[in-house]
Amino acid sequence: MAATQPLQPLRLGVGETPNWDAETDLLVVGFGGAGACAALEARERGLAVVALDRFAGGGATARSGGVVYAGGGTPYQAQAGYADDPETMFTYLREEVGDAVKPETLRDFCLRSVEQLAWLERQGARFEASVPPHKTSYPSDRYYLYYSGNESVPAYASLAKPAPRGHRTKGRGMSGAALFAALRSSAKAKGVLLYSQCEVRRLVLDSEGAVVGVEAWRLPPGSAAARRHARLARWATAIHPYAPPLAERMSANLRRIEEEHARPLLLRARKGVLLSAGGFVFNREMLGEHAPRYLPALPLGTPGCDGSGIRLGAGVGAVPARMDKVSAWRFINPPLAWARGVVVNAAGERYCNEEVYGAKLGHAMVEENGGRAILILDRTLLRESLRQVGPGKVWSFQRLPVLLNLLFNRRRGDSVEALAEAIGVPAGNLRRTLEEYSRAARGEHTDAFGKSPAMLADLDDGPWYALDLSVDSQLYPCPAITLGGLRVCERSGRVLDDSGEPIPGLYSAGRNAVGVASNLYVSGLSIADCVYSGRRAAAHVATQAHAATPETA
Repeated sequence: MAATQPLQPLRLGVGETPNWDAETDLLVVGFGGAGACAALEARERGLAVVALDRFAGGGATARSGGVVYAGGGTPYQAQAGYADDPETMFTYLREEVGDAVKPETLRDFCLRSVEQLAWLERQGARFEASVPPHKTSYPSDRYYLYYSGNESVPAYASLAKPAPRGHRTKGRGMSGAALFAALRSSAKAKGVLLYSQCEVRRLVLDSEGAVVGVEAWRLPPGSAAARRHARLARWATAIHPYAPPLAERMSANLRRIEEEHARPLLLRARKGVLLSAGGFVFNREMLGEHAPRYLPALPLGTPGCDGSGIRLGAGVGAVPARMDKVSAWRFINPPLAWARGVVVNAAGERYCNEEVYGAKLGHAMVEENGGRAILILDRTLLRESLRQVGPGKVWSFQRLPVLLNLLFNRRRGDSVEALAEAIGVPAGNLRRTLEEYSRAARGEHTDAFGKSPAMLADLDDGPWYALDLSVDSQLYPCPAITLGGLRVCERSGRVLDDSGEPIPGLYSAGRNAVGVASNLYVSGLSIADCVYSGRRAAAHVATQAHAATPETA
């Protein structure tokens, strides 16, 4: 079967009762951020939970920066001296979220934000009020609260008073691992049972069309095949950002191990099945079908982001939506000096405020400018950028691409015409672009794209330098994640069919479903939505379960 087709279910006949290998109240398919939060919420509400993961758990959450988008007046915002409230948070986010969810859903997300952060802390996650002195795509280990989106960009700040809402989990390095470690530890302590190296291949429907379980294939725990699979999965995930073709060959070997050694299990869900298996950016066929302009980007996540959860839902009548929504992250800060330069397209024309959040720049680059982004700097900005990525100032994953591009991806022009010829853009357009930008930097007129005066630079004097940072850049890869998924009821997380009716027994959360993060991305919004949507679904399962249980005297 093609990797884009729905995964058809196992349908039970009237009165047919299979030999279930195990049963529980809630089956969680995919134990990443959303799955872990759903499992914890369900356990706290008294349900038995079994979680299934094709790998060891964690998903894209464990590989992420561990940023939770939270606001409305969190303790850490207050400690850092920033006033915020749910209405201000809502006003800003509706510009980013658009029509991905209803206004009342987004408002509820904002109203619950402070409590969601407190709930994560009760699971063992830790946060802090330290704020970096300059805007950055990801702060160093010294800072844990930052502007993770466009809040301070003038066009947005005029609508809602800026406040930092990127709450990075306390932890060394990329702190997604620290966040998921807290969730995993809490889940284990609360009695969540995890079946690792266990892939769900079919949902199970009863004779009336309700989802009552899954057919999963699991590698024998402790076997040589399971150990080999675990090692290979770790390597494939770790090296993918640096050697995608090699990682893809490893992923093919993972599939062969599963086909040869996995054994089937029929698992019953008495109260519901939750699909939380992530997005589909690692499924090249699905990406090519729904969002082909993003194929040159670097898939961000894990091999488990293969669309299987979406395909499982589609097999029982669920409706995938917003599948063309992909977020490409063209970050050009750090170094801050790069964000003071000019980004032009293939016509030599500027198209975006360079100080915006990287996902907004990436959206304009891919959706409106053919994937092209050429950064123009002068000698002063070039030298500043080198100083700003010096040892101890930024992460190595931020420093190394900058240095590689300044060394090997740099084109110089002692005149604007020479630079234009070197990068293949019309000289007249490039000259007008630089002249207009420099005039704005000198205060002769307002910048056409609303850039902050402090972020402008007078580029009248050469020589000039150009860096090709387009979506297909090999030296400056552009990470991307998918944002579409199954359409769900925004009050319960129940998966909807093509008539808008809930499919009995089936829920979805995180990037497996359409949610708050399914329009324009902001750092931390996906994890925050995983917490929100995962807990929402589990709460509904528990409420329905308790309502169906007769009270005892």
